[in-house]
Amino acid sequence: MTIPLLAQTAAAPATWLEKTTAAVDAIDAWVWGWPLIAILLATGLLYTIRLRFLPLRFLLHGFRHTFRNEKGAKGEVSNFASLCTALATTIGTGNIVGVATAIGTGGPGALFWMEVAAILGMATKYAEGLLAIRYREVTPEGRVVGGPFQYIEKGLGRRWKPLAVAFSVFGICAGLFGLGTFVQVNGITTAVMRVFDQSFNPSDPATGVPLFGTTYSAYVIAAGALVTLAVAAVIVGGLKRIASVASVIVPFMAVFYIAVCLVLIAGHLDALPGACMDIVRGAFNPAAVGGGAVGTFFVALQRGVSRGIFSNEAGLGSAPIASAVAQTHEPVHQGLISMTGVFLDTTVVCTLTGLSIVVMGTWKPDLGLQGVDITLAAFSQGLPFGGRVAEIVLMVSLVFFAYTTTLGWTFYSEKCLEYLVGTRRRWPVGVLRALVIAAVAMGPYFTVSMVWGCADIFSGLMAFPNLLALIVLSPVVAKCTREYFGKSSE
Repeated sequence: MTIPLLAQTAAAPATWLEKTTAAVDAIDAWVWGWPLIAILLATGLLYTIRLRFLPLRFLLHGFRHTFRNEKGAKGEVSNFASLCTALATTIGTGNIVGVATAIGTGGPGALFWMEVAAILGMATKYAEGLLAIRYREVTPEGRVVGGPFQYIEKGLGRRWKPLAVAFSVFGICAGLFGLGTFVQVNGITTAVMRVFDQSFNPSDPATGVPLFGTTYSAYVIAAGALVTLAVAAVIVGGLKRIASVASVIVPFMAVFYIAVCLVLIAGHLDALPGACMDIVRGAFNPAAVGGGAVGTFFVALQRGVSRGIFSNEAGLGSAPIASAVAQTHEPVHQGLISMTGVFLDTTVVCTLTGLSIVVMGTWKPDLGLQGVDITLAAFSQGLPFGGRVAEIVLMVSLVFFAYTTTLGWTFYSEKCLEYLVGTRRRWPVGVLRALVIAAVAMGPYFTVSMVWGCADIFSGLMAFPNLLALIVLSPVVAKCTREYFGKSSE
């Protein structure tokens, strides 16, 4: 499910790197093939039916609990900070680039299937949040150990601990080598370069700075250094600083981006009904909308589902790590809060991006646009302050979304490491933070395809043990839910 981000900043890779990239792409295609997507959808469908469409019936309850603090509740951060930490990793490049890629290859109908994945994903996220609180452990020092590794071991039994260990290792790798570092800083630096250094040509040394045997834009080097310092300044302070920064940046940037999309759509309301018809028709017959230039029904389905899951991370097992540290007594409360993240990420942010693209028609294959260029063209043509200003708006959105994603995944990696080594020994966490900072510093100089492939592989590998636990523990989720709402109705 590799998402091509912005343009490469370096010259063409050497032959050995091309071969390595091809191998990574092959593994990526295997990990994110139909079996994983089918299991993710089946798990969501299982919970949706077993919980009697609870996410749709109690969505407002989830938002209410998000802003309530429970007196004397154990945990490390507030419910709101926990949700913002989880949203920091989901509201990111996938909302801008992933949506554009899905629609560009699968047609407008991909957005329809993205919404289906979101509805099912809300039920999955509810279960993940509930189990995170149900099986978490709070140390005497007040530190929380919780997440899929915890409910795999405590819920399934100690004989399943190797599976919990595997999840933790994959989680550390995803945060350190993919989603948390290389991918995000690469996206930030190339976004900055596109806006401020459009004359850069990697094959012309005169337009850049020679480094590591190739040529890079001076803006890439400068932006990479600034991002490294900004990441270091936050993650050295640990979870509370990460959560406090996420609690400020995530809501602000989400509101800002939503407002920009609404301005675009409001300026083209006459095209909205037709766009909605294209989305519905394209979901079942892509050729009826895009002719033979777009993919088949199965392509629309696969692109929409995979990009939706990539964006909201339902079933991957990352969000429960943030849910576990929330200050709450009641597992159901956290389940309700967790599912609101899918709604905000996919149903709101991804939908608005998709509608902006379909309304403006920049997804059409005959335009020859790909990835972020599809969204950029929609913004440039559709906003009243288009052109250069639209480019800056999109750059700012990408920069902050990617930055908070790095912070959130660093937190996930630390919690996975604490499960493996314990919470008392702090030096391994210090080493991990140093490695994250080093990885961020190196991120601008790697090829986009390879780092996205690694990120996809590790995030996909995280999903397998997590989904197994979710399926086996579904009776626990159902029982906790019945007991809670039974008490509430008394």
